[in-house]
Amino acid sequence: MPRRILMGSVVSDKNQKTVIVKVDRSFMHPKLKKIVSISKRYSAHVSGTKPALGQEVKIMEVAPISRTKKWLFLDV
Repeated sequence: MPRRILMGSVVSDKNQKTVIVKVDRSFMHPKLKKIVSISKRYSAHVSGTKPALGQEVKIMEVAPISRTKKWLFLDV
């Protein structure tokens, strides 16, 4: 299974080894033919230095690390 890589901005860095990343995505609605934008928040595991609040980062899908963490922080 290929691993998904998403880009988003850091919303929260208050936990020790976790950052919350907000990923925005937009698509054309099939029936309404309008551009719809959706944002989703992902918890990502950080092993090294943590990114600052508001930075654009890449996250990669991995096997579950905890109950909510299924993503790994890659780079800024």
